[in-house]
Amino acid sequence: MTVFRLTRTTAATALLATFLSGCTTVGPDYTGAPDAPVQAAARGSFLRTPDALAQAPDARWWESLNDPVLNGLINDALNGSPTLAAANARVAQARASLAASKTAAIPSISTSFSAPYINVPGDFLGGSEGGRDEINAYNLGFDAAWELDLFGGQRRKVEAASARAEASEAGVADARVTLSAEIARAYVGLRARQAMQTLQTRQLGIDLALAGLARERLQAGTAPAQPVNAAEAQAFSSEADLAKTGAEIAVLMDQIAVLTGKEPGALDAMLQTPSPVPLPPQTVAVGDPALLLRSRPDVRAAERQLAAANADVGVQIASKFPKISFMGILGLGGQSIADVFEPGNLVGLALPQLKWSIFDGGRAARQVDVAKGALAEAEARYQQSVLGALQDAEGALARFGAQRIAFARTIDAEQRAQKTVQLQKQRLEAGTAGRTDTLNAERQAIQVSMAVAGARSELTTAFVAVEKALGLGWQSSEPVK
Repeated sequence: MTVFRLTRTTAATALLATFLSGCTTVGPDYTGAPDAPVQAAARGSFLRTPDALAQAPDARWWESLNDPVLNGLINDALNGSPTLAAANARVAQARASLAASKTAAIPSISTSFSAPYINVPGDFLGGSEGGRDEINAYNLGFDAAWELDLFGGQRRKVEAASARAEASEAGVADARVTLSAEIARAYVGLRARQAMQTLQTRQLGIDLALAGLARERLQAGTAPAQPVNAAEAQAFSSEADLAKTGAEIAVLMDQIAVLTGKEPGALDAMLQTPSPVPLPPQTVAVGDPALLLRSRPDVRAAERQLAAANADVGVQIASKFPKISFMGILGLGGQSIADVFEPGNLVGLALPQLKWSIFDGGRAARQVDVAKGALAEAEARYQQSVLGALQDAEGALARFGAQRIAFARTIDAEQRAQKTVQLQKQRLEAGTAGRTDTLNAERQAIQVSMAVAGARSELTTAFVAVEKALGLGWQSSEPVK
């Protein structure tokens, strides 16, 4: 057995101390995302804020619609949607990757036991010629390895993994924002179509009555067949619209069920009873635009990806510098199993190693260029995310303002249509108007009521779009501050 005698040298200790004291972190330090794209939103308020409040908006914006069924649907979805489960799984993966990156800076220790059997020619180990030697060896060893993070490459890897984990968490928040908005849109669409279904049923009844009156006049010889055909075609069209609306109601109920993590049809009993379309509050709080844009989940995810790309540059720069690692081995063994338990057979080995790729054909430099290109791309994506968020918010606010005006005008039109119906009924009772004129007035009033139902739905949908554009719905019940 060959024994390596290890001696402590002052020079080696001093060299190690020099390296340890000189540890640094190469690469650019992340100082935050550029503020230039956000400055456009930092002027104090959005350009298009009709009757908006400067106070902080409520994160659970759907509660301002005052619809208990909608509140329950969104709460159920946020607690059990498969979409969020998948997003949370991605977060768990990112956190595990971060934990693995952190352990790379910790020395690794392993143990092994081996019992090789060696059969070699006799003269191989200096024995007799022509024969063979058999050797049984037993060894119990402990190995330790550690790479010194001299230039901070491993620290940069941890920074990148941490930023990507935070980006995954922002992805969960973005999924919550999207999910709450999608459920609200589907629910508003469902209630609007249920209101339409009621009005279309009334309209079909009027169309059938008009067709009956036209047939009576034809049979009496007081009118031609053309009005009968027109009235019947109108009734057929109304019947087709009613069937289409029924199918849309079924599709929307299934969509809501799936969004909440349930099978299609599971919520039919709860949703089949019609209910009015919920209306948004009279005023909408938007708070500080710059703060809201920075806290919007997709913008935060883009910013964290930018931080990760910045750290990746440091990782590639560090790969160009020397790497110092240490390996230590302690072993017990001999030619019998008893030698494994004999302290006198202890063997120790220390192996410091310096590796430095002096020439690689420019490969390391090109990898740095690749990382810098990815950093530039991440910065551009961040700026694009901020500008896109600002566009979403301004566009949603503009549409919401326009829908408020449209809804108010349809209400005015509905009131006038109802007055017309009352006047026609009075004329019918006085004998100065016929039944057909009164039914036509009622049909026109129903058409206006359909427009009101549509405008009401579009107004609430526009409110939902505003809340989604502001990035609300992922936070706790506390308002954004």
